[in-house]
Amino acid sequence: MTSLIYMSGCLREKFQERLLFHLIENMASKKFKALEVKEIEPGKFQSTIVAKNIDELPAGEVLIRVHYSSVNYKDALSANGNKAVTRGYPHIPGIDVSGVVEESSSAIWHRHDQVIVTGFDLGMNTSGGFAEYIRVPAAWVLKLPDGLTLREAMIYGTAGLTAGLSVSALIHENVFPEMGTVAVSGATGGVGSLSVALLARLGYRIAAISSKASSKNYLESIGASEVIARADMEDKTGKILLRPRFAAAIDTVGGNVLSTLINSLDYGGVVTACGMVNGGDLNTTVFPFILKGIKLIGIDSVELPLIERMPIWENLGSSWRPEKLNELAQEVALSDLPQVLDQISQGQMQGRAIVSLY
Repeated sequence: MTSLIYMSGCLREKFQERLLFHLIENMASKKFKALEVKEIEPGKFQSTIVAKNIDELPAGEVLIRVHYSSVNYKDALSANGNKAVTRGYPHIPGIDVSGVVEESSSAIWHRHDQVIVTGFDLGMNTSGGFAEYIRVPAAWVLKLPDGLTLREAMIYGTAGLTAGLSVSALIHENVFPEMGTVAVSGATGGVGSLSVALLARLGYRIAAISSKASSKNYLESIGASEVIARADMEDKTGKILLRPRFAAAIDTVGGNVLSTLINSLDYGGVVTACGMVNGGDLNTTVFPFILKGIKLIGIDSVELPLIERMPIWENLGSSWRPEKLNELAQEVALSDLPQVLDQISQGQMQGRAIVSLY
């Protein structure tokens, strides 16, 4: 009798092993849709919707079924073959993901967990979020923040995290609403528009700087107190200091706009810098820093440790959450992505775009 029970147990274990093997094998061969960028000839890149297999994904402890991704300037660079962003092609861009854990070999994450992934190497040299599945290291994964749906988390995405870090830096430096106007450059872009919305939610007066004259109504609708043409924030006089106009600034474009902002701050002013679409050079002097105590703070959300991201995400889901968060983004399908990426590349994008993949 004992031997029969033992044999029964062995058969059951073998059956379970075989079932697990077949499940893994079926998952590995399962196909999913993705937007893939290929170099069709030297220097020429093309984006197409393709079918991929799960086993083509890179190694990692967590397989995630993607529900939403978001579209960022860095995604446009990757799709256009910028080798400073993505070294090898064919490649699937998408630096942001929200979704549900499908498989995990990590003790931290379990099947059905709702999670987000932003930054690190996702969508740069690791297969990214413009696909129905990603596989990533467990150390890149963060629990879906309280107060946010998977969709809302991608309205924020990397842009929202960067905006949140910028706002946090101003608060850390004791820049409060009663101190005066905060300027935001590139205000119609992802980081810019979310910075405006977050600052407005916290009661700041905001000067939105934009090259798009037609965006005045949009910027005012998300909280801007005034709108300044970008051309008016590109000083060419060569003066070492300009008339003080702002208590602080969040700069997303760099170049001469950043230089002008630095020279236009009140005494003790603070400016955060997170972008360089207007150029990587900074043409200024030490005078604003040593005569007026100006502080320039760099913002990085790519390699930021998860423990430092968590409090920002908590604020984004609670006390910093804009009232019209869901109105800050348009939702697009995977097939719409090439057109959206072109819009971003040409500086024609207003607000955020999120990709529905589920």
